[in-house]
Amino acid sequence: MEKLKRTALFKKHKALQAKNIGFCGWEMPVQYESVIKEHDACRNAAALFDISHMGEFIFEGDIATSGVNSATTTDFVKLPVGRCKYGFLLNEKGGVIDDLIVYKLNENKLMFVVNAARIDIDFKQIKSHIKSGAFKNISDITSKIDIQGPKSKEILQKIAPFDLGELKYFGFKESTLLDKPAIISRTGYTGELGYELYTDNETAPKLWDKLISLGAYPAGLGARDVLRLEKGYSLYGHELDEETTPIEAGLENFMQIETHDFTGKEALLKQKKERIKKKIIPFVTKSRRSPRNGYDIYQNGEKIGVVTSGTFSPSLGSGIGLGFVDTDKYDKNCETEIKTERGSMPAYPAKLPFI
Repeated sequence: MEKLKRTALFKKHKALQAKNIGFCGWEMPVQYESVIKEHDACRNAAALFDISHMGEFIFEGDIATSGVNSATTTDFVKLPVGRCKYGFLLNEKGGVIDDLIVYKLNENKLMFVVNAARIDIDFKQIKSHIKSGAFKNISDITSKIDIQGPKSKEILQKIAPFDLGELKYFGFKESTLLDKPAIISRTGYTGELGYELYTDNETAPKLWDKLISLGAYPAGLGARDVLRLEKGYSLYGHELDEETTPIEAGLENFMQIETHDFTGKEALLKQKKERIKKKIIPFVTKSRRSPRNGYDIYQNGEKIGVVTSGTFSPSLGSGIGLGFVDTDKYDKNCETEIKTERGSMPAYPAKLPFI
């Protein structure tokens, strides 16, 4: 059995008696006290997440001529310094190798932030585009802490050396935290006001303790998954994979298909002209019963799709979910059922975000 990796904050999680699970090769806290309390802390105050399992790469060189600009769906040349952008790393078929955020640190420097399970695959894929410049994986020496919630700015401002009001959504600043170099980014995966903080592994435990002492509430991956689903955010391996395009996943607006050249573009242009064979749909159960990944979606006694993500939403007091359906079989005006071996539950159309 492969030994699970541990973040620089592992001892902090153990001291807080977190319930840990194996996640993408890492031993990570799924919850501390309870998922619902941690969810509520994020929606109403400030929650603190260890996201150090994610990967970070640095590119330094001429962005326009090195080949790096064709690696993803984002045009880095046009991206302003101090801004980051969500996009995709695609294969030739337009399938999603990974979804990622790229930070433009200066005119000749980028930081890629990728999913933990895809670090090695992503690094190799991006590197294959680069003909000049330096490209390195800094994941093992980088920690990432997210503080999210309506009180996150108030708490973080007590230690941030600049006015956080300067940061617009998807803006960031290279600065310091606890007198150590850090990147402070006005981003997150919860739909709340929040910040993602990048620092070194030595500083991370001290930063974690400081933010908790100022009022942030530690939260695990369980709450994070509920929070992201309430906002309808996709999760790699569920709504996104190498057999699914961003168009099928309902994420076309996050790409620059017409104005930017990248791997997979031709496949996406072809798909735009044709009718997609599957699409993502959001739904609610209007009860406390929760749909789960892998449950079947039925209409008129026929299987038409599969649930990709599902949970109980504390905000709505009912089950919510996302799933892919066959576009030739799905009828938005027809009754829908979510079926398992143990029974079925009615599902009703919803709009994103759920809250």
